[in-house]
Amino acid sequence: MGARPEPFRSPNKGTDMALYEHLLIARQDISAQQVDALATHLKTIVEGEGGKVEKQEYWGLRGLAYRIKKNRKGHYVLLNINAPSKAVVELERQLKINEDVLRYITVGVDQFEVSSNKNRRDDRPEGERKAEGAEEEMAK
Repeated sequence: MGARPEPFRSPNKGTDMALYEHLLIARQDISAQQVDALATHLKTIVEGEGGKVEKQEYWGLRGLAYRIKKNRKGHYVLLNINAPSKAVVELERQLKINEDVLRYITVGVDQFEVSSNKNRRDDRPEGERKAEGAEEEMAK
């Protein structure tokens, strides 16, 4: 019997860039500044692995559907990441260690959404919306 051929291995394994949406929930008893510092730390981890954080959104303190580790609320943060898979693996490893993080999820996407924030109705400033509503009332 002859020698087995080695399976094909890509020399750049794990360096292909992919798009991810990463959502994390931090404990309610830390401040918004600490949450921002945590997000900045995660950004440095991703950039250290050769990726880039395209967008960072802080959704605020929101109520949870059920208690997680004795918490009823949590700080929500969304990160849009363009990075290789090894960056996401390292990011999730760091989040498992961090006691301030209640839950996290990373989902691979084909493209980023324009805005994932449920509170925003559209991209117009608040003043423009009110002025437009007043004009419609006057037209009636």
